[in-house]
Amino acid sequence: MSQPIQIVVLGATGDLMRRKLLPALIHLSEERAFSLVGASRSERSDEAFRKQLGEGVPEADRQAFDALADRIFYQPSDVSDPDSFEMLADRLDELSDPEATGRLFYLSLAPDLFEDAVSGLADAGLLAMPEGETRAWRRVVIEKPFGQDEKSAIDLNHHLHRFLREDQIYRVDHYLAKETVQNLLGFRFHNAIFEPVWNRNHVELVQITVAEQIGVEPGRAGFYDQTGALRDLVQNHMLQILALAAMEPPPSLEAEAVRDQKVALLRGLCCFGSGEIRDRCVRARYAAGEIDGEEVPGYLDQEDVSPDSQTETYVALRAEIRNWRWEGVPFLLRHGKRLAERFTEIEIQFRKPPLQLFDRSSETGEAGRPDPDRETALCRIRPNRLTLRLQPDEGIRIAFGVKEPGSGMRMSPATLDFDYREHFEESPQDAYQRVLLDALRGDPTLFLRADEVETAWRFIDAVREDWEGPDAPPLLEYEAGSWGPPEANALFGDCEGEWSRG
Repeated sequence: MSQPIQIVVLGATGDLMRRKLLPALIHLSEERAFSLVGASRSERSDEAFRKQLGEGVPEADRQAFDALADRIFYQPSDVSDPDSFEMLADRLDELSDPEATGRLFYLSLAPDLFEDAVSGLADAGLLAMPEGETRAWRRVVIEKPFGQDEKSAIDLNHHLHRFLREDQIYRVDHYLAKETVQNLLGFRFHNAIFEPVWNRNHVELVQITVAEQIGVEPGRAGFYDQTGALRDLVQNHMLQILALAAMEPPPSLEAEAVRDQKVALLRGLCCFGSGEIRDRCVRARYAAGEIDGEEVPGYLDQEDVSPDSQTETYVALRAEIRNWRWEGVPFLLRHGKRLAERFTEIEIQFRKPPLQLFDRSSETGEAGRPDPDRETALCRIRPNRLTLRLQPDEGIRIAFGVKEPGSGMRMSPATLDFDYREHFEESPQDAYQRVLLDALRGDPTLFLRADEVETAWRFIDAVREDWEGPDAPPLLEYEAGSWGPPEANALFGDCEGEWSRG
């Protein structure tokens, strides 16, 4: 990291730069030296660009930003204009010797501009790099969505591989940079008390939830209406979390070893059989409702949403993984907007003991008769659950049963909690800071490989194909601020439990 480094952000005046990249770059500058070159269509000077970036910087980060400011530059650049890339190349060469400088190109652009951007950079000679180069390296970071289906993802990969080797391509899924997601590997494969029970013999089911209170953000509705919850979030974030939670142990922590196991897991994710889609999938969209005391409009009432839209804002799936470890274990995936709470978590639900010795209903019923209400409650209780919380706070919770005080033999739930912020006395590192740091290091472990993206799309495309068939599940509605359509509860079998509420 001692050689000069240039981070070049294409689309540097956009929302992603302001909200995510700039804070991460400010914090990263405190531990790594680099210069930042913003590129966008609008005309402005270096000083004007620095001033624009500085206007939104919190006071706590002001000193670090001021230290970075002299190394921030701007170059007007239009992705559709080849001459713009030639001028960008000249400017970068003026700022630093190209033969001694590593360059990271971050495509903070609309997905339909990815191909033009990479072609333009390559034609201007900005991506040429001998294999094994460790000093004047060239890498490209690409934001999601990576394609709209398997075919478009394959086409995009083919285009990228015309100009870049796979080791130069860093496809971002920022969820993978969250501390708790990374900790899945350490938690599973470092702790001998968990790995032996991480299989179908001991795990009854797995829930993965990404619940959001926000609706579709202003200015994004037009894009979202062509995408929907399944493609916008399940295809990437949720399937990546699933892969890390369920994959086989890698032989090492080298990037390719970890990514090989993730791809193998995703290949085992089975599609639904004929006529199963209605029993294994629920889709819906939010209607008007109330969140935190504020009235919010329904999805169809938002600007840029078609009045006859059939786009889902909620999806719940009951999936299975066909491999030796997980055969027969349901994986329930749920994502929705405008839900009652915001949280992301993985919940591992362990099987019940083979014999119910405690809380027997005959002990609580009148005249020795079983109490049906008590029996129903017992059916829903699983004494042992492991929850890995990804947001809004990052931590781990283990649930177990303890005996209540008194002469009876009744059990009560208890938990052990681990909180990252409390334990380490600091907040976990920002996900985008980790994304940038790993890209600078040339560590692709937390980035997506070409076959990984294509395999995930294959599963999603199969679900969407079923949605277009005669047995497609109906598009339901749920009130904003609720937990989604009640029909989603039917994805749980008898006595399997219910959806987590965080």
